[in-house]
Amino acid sequence: MTRPWQARARTSAPRSRWPARSARSGTTSRRRTAGTTPTASSCRSSARATSATRCTARPADLSPAAQAVRVNAEYAGREYPPNAAYEVGREKIREFAQAVGATHPAHLDPDAARALGYPDVIAPPTFAVVVAQRAEAQLLEDPDAGIDFSRVVHADERFTHHRPIHAGDRLVTVLHVDSITERAGLAMVTTRAEIVADDGAPVATVVSTLAVRGDVA
Repeated sequence: MTRPWQARARTSAPRSRWPARSARSGTTSRRRTAGTTPTASSCRSSARATSATRCTARPADLSPAAQAVRVNAEYAGREYPPNAAYEVGREKIREFAQAVGATHPAHLDPDAARALGYPDVIAPPTFAVVVAQRAEAQLLEDPDAGIDFSRVVHADERFTHHRPIHAGDRLVTVLHVDSITERAGLAMVTTRAEIVADDGAPVATVVSTLAVRGDVA
């Protein structure tokens, strides 16, 4: 059986936290009225003219409070303390594997994983983001960081793996804010989540770039 996972593999793929929205548009042409005289020459229709409809759209909020969104540049270089250990469950791995279409038996069947030398089912490489986001929440929920979660889009994510994550792991993550820069009206916040086992052995590193609509203060 082939191994589904190579140690120290590096992957890079943009990922969004939210499902993409779809937009629908439709136009309806005006109906011809039955009272219009059928003739080749021009004449006034007998249909009653419609009255103008007042626009009810709410005007944009241009107040300084609504417009000023500033990410705190002083947070660049900050390191957050280790978060509480995350215990990786077998069912959590199975659910994630099914969601991303990872069908290798080692993700789903403990016996198949053990046949390859792993102690239990192993997670797909991108499962590391589940662990990293728990640490990332420390930054997003920090009121002094100035990051409005409703304005955040994940622009990029990169993974460096030292070994596969498997069921039964207890993982601790330390979050580093590597840089905060401004680009084309967006605050680009790059974080690095160092994931280790409870014995301190390195497991994975997740580097995320967040694009935040707003300025850098």
